[in-house]
Amino acid sequence: MHRTSVAEVLLTDVRRTAAPDVFEAAACWPRAHTTFPRDGSQRHSPLVLVETLRQLGLYVPLRFHGVPPAHRAIITDLHFRLVPASEPAPGPGATEVSCRTEVNGVRRAPNGSVTGLRLSAVFAARGVVFGWGGGGVRFVHRAGYAALRARGAADPAPRMPPAAHRPDTAALTVNHPQDAVLAEDGEGLLVAPADPLHPFLFDHPTDHVPGMVLLEAARQAVAYRSGGALARPCAGRLRAVRFTELAPSARVLCTRHHATCVFRVVQGGTPTAYGTLSYAQGVKRGPSSSH
Repeated sequence: MHRTSVAEVLLTDVRRTAAPDVFEAAACWPRAHTTFPRDGSQRHSPLVLVETLRQLGLYVPLRFHGVPPAHRAIITDLHFRLVPASEPAPGPGATEVSCRTEVNGVRRAPNGSVTGLRLSAVFAARGVVFGWGGGGVRFVHRAGYAALRARGAADPAPRMPPAAHRPDTAALTVNHPQDAVLAEDGEGLLVAPADPLHPFLFDHPTDHVPGMVLLEAARQAVAYRSGGALARPCAGRLRAVRFTELAPSARVLCTRHHATCVFRVVQGGTPTAYGTLSYAQGVKRGPSSSH
């Protein structure tokens, strides 16, 4: 599942059902895990749901569709939706989550090997459904991935530009300075993770900025630009149109439309990813201009 640390693996069990390409999975969401993202609330971060979805999208194809472990997985897009009123209330221990998962849109090479698929999941706790998610993933053999990434940045880690500064953690709605993934310069907000070895965001070596970092960068950008009015999304979409390189730092642009924000990630003038984040109705008003 591309997780170096066992502590970051959320899935505890995945089993086939009688229905074709439908699986029942179990996950454990630690409430007090120090490396998991927090957004100022006492509930699990939506990113924990997204990470569970990501792990399902990697494990199910490897375990049940014969994708070789050496192949590289490229997540093309993802989406999630939460019902805040139905989310599991925080307790003294971890939250046990069930994930009913379905695979569809399987694509195969002429030799029959799986080259891509789509996956969706329904999330429930204590028998109550509280979330949905899905996305697409491609699988590329090692040589093909090397050719695909030949133009990738040689810089081994993202660095904050000298002219940029780090906003306060409270303004980004993160609990710890190392959880910040944004910096700001005279032209706007930059993707510049404070900790390029962050156990949750950068658990395994990577030659590009992971989608989870881009999604968290968008969340922090919206929180910052809205003055904290929009901090915890209840729905979101992300589509990657190309790899976001580790350097130079990409920019995050966001525009608020009431309780929904549209965001773009731009690097060297070229868009690399885009999406939306939506928030519960009744949030307090904040700035609505484009940044």
